[in-house]
Amino acid sequence: MTTHNDLREDRPHEDHPAKPDSPSEIKKPAWGYVLRKSFREFLADECTDIAAALTYYAVLSIFPAVIALVSILSLVGQEQVTTTILDMLEGVVPSDTMEQIGPVVEKLTQPPAPGLGLLIGLLIALWTASNYVNAFARGMNRIYEVTEGRPVWKLRPLTYGLTAVLLVLVAIAALILVVSGTLAQTIGDLIGLGPTALTVWNIAKWPVLLLIVILIVGLLYYFTPNVKQPKFRWISLGAVIAIVIAALAVLAFSFYASRFGSYSATYGALAGVIIFLLLLWIVNLALLFGAEFDAELERGRELQGGIEAEENLQLPPRDTRASDKKAAKAKEDVKRGRELREKFGSDRREG
Repeated sequence: MTTHNDLREDRPHEDHPAKPDSPSEIKKPAWGYVLRKSFREFLADECTDIAAALTYYAVLSIFPAVIALVSILSLVGQEQVTTTILDMLEGVVPSDTMEQIGPVVEKLTQPPAPGLGLLIGLLIALWTASNYVNAFARGMNRIYEVTEGRPVWKLRPLTYGLTAVLLVLVAIAALILVVSGTLAQTIGDLIGLGPTALTVWNIAKWPVLLLIVILIVGLLYYFTPNVKQPKFRWISLGAVIAIVIAALAVLAFSFYASRFGSYSATYGALAGVIIFLLLLWIVNLALLFGAEFDAELERGRELQGGIEAEENLQLPPRDTRASDKKAAKAKEDVKRGRELREKFGSDRREG
């Protein structure tokens, strides 16, 4: 099982020359080790529980974010926004669930004051989504076998900054999705684009959306853990694996729920909520497994480079000040507890 070792500044450099530079340089036995260890550490780190916590924070942040996004997207046309969102949901959500979600979407896409809704939604979305990022960071620290050593005054600005970037990327992705169909045709007519350009846009937007999703996952993987990782790569094998697993799992679950599931009969009006929570949990499981794979791939690189990483990963920490302070306080508590024990023990013997 994973243990959290003491943070040490003298660990090998994250880009130690003895490590393989690319996955293609990793030997076959190391790949087998990485795959086996990824599954074992996924279970040992209790990632199913971490995914449940992430799902909770995701639910808290979704509705403020949706209000903000809808306020932004309403600028391009309220009716088109509603139609596009419903069309997208119909592709992945069972029909009986759509009957419950549809009225909610229509209500959300009719904000009484878009300007005020945008401002309030952005502020609340930033705060609630930052809680998700914080929870993700705690999970990543467990995966990378470190404790959080960054002080609050350093960690919180990083969290808010990263959250803001992620929200912007999500807004761009949502805008790309909305600009399609009749809305894309209308915009194309206004700026003088012909049918060929619109066809190219309708095809090209999907790779662009995929790149945005990969970038979002890559940013989460790189900046949230308290370790200095090898030089930033906006795409990693773990991110690709996470996205593929999440997409396949969501499609498979949607197919099962629409064909064989009996959620409506079992849960009644709560069926849509149950399915939504399960989908979020599955996506978070995929993200955590992708992170585990990246961590174990780093372990494989270290082992192949002759670095003692069989028990703990040897990436240096970003910061140790907060963990050092906590360790000092814990040591002081132990000292005071020992003094109390010795004092009362001495009093009993004298009595």
